[in-house]
Amino acid sequence: MTGAEGDRTVGLVTDFDVLVIGSGPGGQKAAIAAAKLEKRVAVVERRNMIGGVCINTGTIPSKTLREAVLYLTGLNQREMYGQSYRVKDDVTVADLGIRTQHVIGREVDVIRSQLSRNHVAVLTGSARFVDPYTVDVIDEQGRDVKVSASKIIIATGTRPARPDSVEFDEETIIDSDGILNLPTVPDSLVVVGAGVIGIEYASMFAALGTKVTVVERRERMLDFCDLEIVEALKYHLRDLAVTFRFGETVAAVEKRPRGAITLLESGKKIPAETVMYSAGRHGMTDELGLEAAGLAADDRGRISVDSFYRTAVPHIYAVGDVIGFPSLAATSMEQGRIAAHHACGEPLRGLSSQQPIGIYTIPEVSFIGQTEDELTRSHVPFEVGISRYRELARGQIIGDTYGMLKLLISPEDRSLLGVHVFGTGATELLHIGQAVMGCGGTVDYLVDAVFNYPTLAESYKVAALDAVNKLRRVAKFEL
Repeated sequence: MTGAEGDRTVGLVTDFDVLVIGSGPGGQKAAIAAAKLEKRVAVVERRNMIGGVCINTGTIPSKTLREAVLYLTGLNQREMYGQSYRVKDDVTVADLGIRTQHVIGREVDVIRSQLSRNHVAVLTGSARFVDPYTVDVIDEQGRDVKVSASKIIIATGTRPARPDSVEFDEETIIDSDGILNLPTVPDSLVVVGAGVIGIEYASMFAALGTKVTVVERRERMLDFCDLEIVEALKYHLRDLAVTFRFGETVAAVEKRPRGAITLLESGKKIPAETVMYSAGRHGMTDELGLEAAGLAADDRGRISVDSFYRTAVPHIYAVGDVIGFPSLAATSMEQGRIAAHHACGEPLRGLSSQQPIGIYTIPEVSFIGQTEDELTRSHVPFEVGISRYRELARGQIIGDTYGMLKLLISPEDRSLLGVHVFGTGATELLHIGQAVMGCGGTVDYLVDAVFNYPTLAESYKVAALDAVNKLRRVAKFEL
């Protein structure tokens, strides 16, 4: 069924063909895609939030902070110049903020330019549905203007979830947004929740010299990742003096003059200058007035959609974090593009089943495809090929002796079942494996390919040869 079929807007006079609520990765790409299809398009966004949470408080600030931490602490150079090496002895929040604000400013300018160049109208304010085809755009002064559209795409994103039992004060007890506004680098930090965001910030502050304790109610962290990779990350974080408390639940957090004490149900008490809650995300749908459009969100503020990102109301779409998993900027962008094309009557193929995952811890983790545990549970045979950065000339040059790349290979057709990378440049390096998998390539392509030397990309050839040699050994025993 195309976006045009079953359309009840025939003969309806509207202000715009497509109205996008939110200008984050999903909303921005949806608006531009619709504009490229020569539609009248508008984006509703709050003042000072162009680019959405991704640009202003989420992905871009946190990843820029990570780069600032790596540079100023000299962490990546200590293998060469000694453990005392630092670019700056006393790293301040101001030092970190300079780079972050510079990047945010540049990114906002790029997005504004792209929207303007494609003749996308930007309506400043918050949107609230009046009926299925009309929204009120309300600015900071409470002034409102009604706007109608034939198709509406919701891309409002998420905010950090805040448990009712926790008294956030924006200074001592904070969420992942508040951590970017800390006045100083804390001497000690408790991170509640060992999900992606929690572990990313834990690794950054540990690199800065903060004494970090991670509390997680589950028995392991990042349980969707390859176990061997997670163990390597955990070892590295412990080397940065991170303490892990797995299988522990926070009973209460009590504020004190010098910080806060985190009380665990097991009876343990953890004192720290700052406590950061990373308890997942909540869809920003509370103030949309979804009921006026005939829609509803679940208890986490998420909206259900079909494979074309249509909601229960066919002319209203939703994309990005507000629809839930995988809640990644990269997939949100593609969801926005697919939704816009479908809404404009030019549907595209859906998302590829193989989506890359990037985790910007220190060091990075990235993977695509299946893990060893998943393959084992599914009774799918596989062989493993591993390359370690310390065996590569490039690894020695950059001082990364802990990184590794793992290939999971099918012994039946020699295809790549999964690629898992840990270490410097993991999120970039992964895309070589993604391309091979996407094109239906086999491990033999990597064995025969010539890679620039010295590079980290060479790790694919080393891992491929390792896997092929293991397959050959098995074949000999079967003779």
